[in-house]
Amino acid sequence: MKRMNFRQKMRPAAIVVITAFCMLPLKGAGQKSETEKNIDNIRKGEIIIKARPKAKVQVEQTAHEFWFGCAIPNSLADGMMRETDKKQFQEKFLQNFNSAVTENAVKWGTMERQKGAIDYSVIDGILNWTEENNIPLRGHNLFWGIPKFIQPWVKELTDDELELAIRNRAETLTARYKGRFAEYDLNNEMVHGNYYEERLGPDITKKMAEWSINGDPEIKLWLNDYDILTGNKLPEYMAQIRSLLKQKVPVAGIGVQGHLHAETFDRHQLKNALDSLAQFNLPIRVTEFNIPGQRSKHYQERIFTLTDEEELQKATELVDYYTICFAHPAVDGIIMWGFWEGANWIPVSSLYKRDWSPTPAAEAYRNLIFKEWWTNAETKTNRKGELSVRAFFGKYKITVDGKTKEIDLPKEKGKVIVEF
Repeated sequence: MKRMNFRQKMRPAAIVVITAFCMLPLKGAGQKSETEKNIDNIRKGEIIIKARPKAKVQVEQTAHEFWFGCAIPNSLADGMMRETDKKQFQEKFLQNFNSAVTENAVKWGTMERQKGAIDYSVIDGILNWTEENNIPLRGHNLFWGIPKFIQPWVKELTDDELELAIRNRAETLTARYKGRFAEYDLNNEMVHGNYYEERLGPDITKKMAEWSINGDPEIKLWLNDYDILTGNKLPEYMAQIRSLLKQKVPVAGIGVQGHLHAETFDRHQLKNALDSLAQFNLPIRVTEFNIPGQRSKHYQERIFTLTDEEELQKATELVDYYTICFAHPAVDGIIMWGFWEGANWIPVSSLYKRDWSPTPAAEAYRNLIFKEWWTNAETKTNRKGELSVRAFFGKYKITVDGKTKEIDLPKEKGKVIVEF
């Protein structure tokens, strides 16, 4: 299956109108909010086109550089998803997302429930599909020290045996998939529990990183934790990051989950948490997003439907959350933890219902990502044969007088020159 053109597959965005949250209110018609100005400043670069004078030019965005991703469940690759749903899942995923994370496939407890019986098949199936479609994939996770998620056989090991088992997993897994995962969560949710550190001492996380690098010298290792963006565990997380950096643990990025709000979220607290984490000068990714979240009545009371009013609120909340994150210079991606009711731990947070009909949140999401934050232009070069276009960072097709070139506009460079 070849990757679909996002723009060609985009649904009309007229079903529901959602107003994005602005850190500063609009002052009048045609004036931009502070948030919109931030997005223009940090998410756009310059495409310079040189061709003959007055040449007709078409600029078509085909993908964002910013990660708009989603989790991929095991059922996509383990045969448990019906073929009709699998086809829909793949099509809708490629229409909406440009990056992914394994929901459960890489977790040690999933891969090796019984000692020595390691199952690579689900990882292989997911990776084969994402690679075929040019989707970068996060490996979630190498280790997870919350005691209730650790297999009984691991807890039964002696300290020496445990350290050897950790080293073997780190080196073997990363070597097997060398260069194929974009990044890994190294040791998940350490603020909330770290069985391995309690057993083996405070330097075990650094050893995990070093052993992972033995398997793949180019590996990128991320931290990941929850209740950070609410502010509740932000001080502890920041202290932990400082400690790990002081130990010279090679932290490539900071992962912050987006589960621990209710039906709504605190806008200012979200921005404050991002501002606080930005001081480490590391990329930040919202790794696991749901709205409504884990503190909502829908999750707590297992309510599996939303009223029409609640569906509209969900759409507004999603747009506001994404807008604040997209407007923050330290953030480089947002990943949903499920987009379809048939494979989402909080079903009502999905973009698509069980029968694959879109919710208002799906329309709002697509309008935001593929319309408001999307660059398409038809214009002409000037008398000198030059043209400059401000455009969102990503991939483009540039067509001049019927001739097309495909180019990248990366944030790292800020601009690209295309000559015809």
